[in-house]
Order: sequence, then C-alpha cells, then structure tokens
Amino acid sequence: MKDPRYNKLAEVLIGYSTNLQQGENILIEAIDIPDPLVKALIQAATEREAKPYVWIKQNQILRELLLNATAEQLKLVGENELALMKKMDAYVGIRGGTNINELSDVSSDRMKMYQEYILNPVHFQERVKNTKWVILRYPNSSFAQQAGMSTDAFEDYFLDVCTLDYSKMHDAMLPLQDLMNKTDRVEIKGPGTDLRFSIKDIAAVTCSGTHNIPDGEVYTAPVRESVQGKIKYNADTIYQGVTFSDMELTFKDGKVIEAKADKSERFNEILDTDEGARYIGEFALGFNPFITKPILDILFDEKISGSFHFTPGNAYTETDNGNRSAVHWDMVSIQTPEMGGGEIYFDGQLVRKNGRFVPDNLRGLNPENLK
Repeated sequence: MKDPRYNKLAEVLIGYSTNLQQGENILIEAIDIPDPLVKALIQAATEREAKPYVWIKQNQILRELLLNATAEQLKLVGENELALMKKMDAYVGIRGGTNINELSDVSSDRMKMYQEYILNPVHFQERVKNTKWVILRYPNSSFAQQAGMSTDAFEDYFLDVCTLDYSKMHDAMLPLQDLMNKTDRVEIKGPGTDLRFSIKDIAAVTCSGTHNIPDGEVYTAPVRESVQGKIKYNADTIYQGVTFSDMELTFKDGKVIEAKADKSERFNEILDTDEGARYIGEFALGFNPFITKPILDILFDEKISGSFHFTPGNAYTETDNGNRSAVHWDMVSIQTPEMGGGEIYFDGQLVRKNGRFVPDNLRGLNPENLK
C-alpha cells in the first residue's frame, strides 16, 4: 500500500525545495531506493507541467566500476553525466543503500579519480552552481540501524524531520544571518577546541530546506588564511565509505599542519588529495530541533541541534573564500552539555553556550521555539 506521507515528502521536495516551475527540466537521481518515492516525485513534477528525467543507480555497481574502470572510462562517464546535468533546471538526489561502507575498499587513488572526473565537474561545479537542487537519504532498515532505532520508528522520525515547517525556521534564521554578515572575529572553545578565525566580508547563507532535507543551518566560510588553533570533533564521520572517529586538526595560518584520528593514515591521505583539502571551506551552525545525536549521515549530523561544523576542502560559490579542492568534508562538533559543552563568540560577544543561543534575537533558534 502506498504511504501518503511520501506524497507529502515529494510535494516538499518538488514544490518547496526546488520550487519547480512549468516547462523546467528536473533530474531525479535515485541510488538504491524503492520505486514508490521516485514515482511520487515524477507525478509531483508532472502535475506542475515540468519534465522529469531519472537516473537509477546502485552503490554495489558503482563499487565494481570504480574497482575496475580506467581513468579514460571514468572521464567519459563524467562527460556524459555532465552533458545531461547542463540541460537541467533542477535536481533531486535520494540516496539509499544497505551498507554505508560499500565503497570502503576502493583505493584512495580510485576515489580521487571518481571525484576528479565525476563528482567535482558534475555535482560541485555544475549541479551546485547552476541548478535548483536538494538531496536527502532514504529511510531504509540500514539507516534505521545507524540511528539505533527500529525501522518503523525511524521512518516516522525521518518523515517528521523532513516535512517540518521550514518556512518558520527560515524566518528565525534571519537575525543569525544578519549577525554573521556583520561579524569579523569568531572564537570557538570547548573540550580539545580553541579556534580563532575571521569571517569578515564573507556572506552567510540560510539553509531551510531548499538544498538539503532535513535542514537547519546557517553557513559561511573563514577567511582562508585566518584560521589558528585546534579543534577536536566529537561526532564520528564517514567519508569515501570509511568511518572515522576522534578527529583532531591543528591549524596555522589557515592550513592543517597536524591531523589525527582513529585511522590517521587514511585521514591524512584524504587531506593530501590536493592543496585545498588542508584549508577550510565552510563554517556553519546547526540547529534542527528534532536532530539530537549523530547517526553517520551528514545530511542529518551537520544539522544537529547545538552543533557546528568546520569543513576541510572546497568552498561553496555563495561563500567563496578562494579555497578549491576535490574534497568537501563536513566534520561536526556538538556543544550540548551531554557532549562536553562549549562557547562560540562573535567579535567578543557570547552567541551560543552549551548548544543554546544566548542573545534575545537568536533565541528563536533554540529547540523549543522551532518545534
């Protein structure tokens, strides 16, 4: 039986997130997900007299291709996907899969080719810059297991999070965006963390369901060479199919000069992908009230209430600090009391303490005011 809540989710993605209009082309990329949501998206797009196109993909097949393909093959795949992406006005990407570590045994060299020939030109350079896009992950049993929940309970949770009132959240974000746009110096303190950097003259961007579902962050980027100090991330992360924990970075003049984790060798291999991978491309504050713990999915984890992320690698167009990289790795630190607490200061003003916003005009972003 068709679950009507997926029709509601499709309406959020098509009608709100991408704001699809009559005659526009939309690409639906479905990776390891069941058909009903794809069908609902096609129907929602067609009802708006738009033109949907679909890519159906599987991570096990991608793994096999990456293990065996030559650089020439991957380059041709990227050229073909880029040609179609250039004809799109909008994009919805839904990622499923039963094994988040499916690509963990693909070598760093081959993952680098995949980033260089496919991910970077097709997605970072074309899709992100030139389409109305939104991405999300499908709530299957594997995802529920990551979250430590039953499949049915997680599906209910997922749909609550993904269909909340994002327009209300957007209004509450505006004072924070305004404050960040006026800020020069940022200081972040917490267990193992003592960071200092500038965000002067770099735009702050609100995220309220137009690019990621779920959503709930305001992001900018540091002045590239301004970052000094150290950070210890307390949320595990997964990148290129490998799970990392206990990540620590030390900065001098913007560059990561020391990097440690439970898998330090692989950690540093990724940070050595190119020069820009050792500089920061994004700084963001997360505040989705329904997301309270990490589940090894960055679309959820970077929105954790009371968190911030500090991202090695490529900077987004809207917050361009000049950093270029094939890497964009959102790593998250949670500052709630249960996770050790911490403080964030803008130009000497205490903005958030132990995960809660302090100034009166920002308290609308605290959990009880967003639910």
